[in-house]
Amino acid sequence: MSRVPLALPADHPSYEGHFPGAPVLPGAVLLDAVITAVEAAAGGAARRWRVTVVKFVGAVRPGEPLELEHEPLGNGAIRFRVASGERTIATGMLSAP
Repeated sequence: MSRVPLALPADHPSYEGHFPGAPVLPGAVLLDAVITAVEAAAGGAARRWRVTVVKFVGAVRPGEPLELEHEPLGNGAIRFRVASGERTIATGMLSAP
């Protein structure tokens, strides 16, 4: 299992309109960061990924530190978990179409 930090700036524009007064990171932005990090770990080769499973169990506030844990499976899929400290934010699986 590989672990890498996910760098999402506290002033990311998606926070602005995603719940004014109580900003949280949209799930689509988090998934994009996961895919970008997975591809970077694989040498930067862009692939078309399908999100086959995802479960969001926590919100991400501006400036919150995130870490991605991911592991390739025998069938070419990638299992992942995003955490902030010990708190799980999201879990899921990516597969190639």
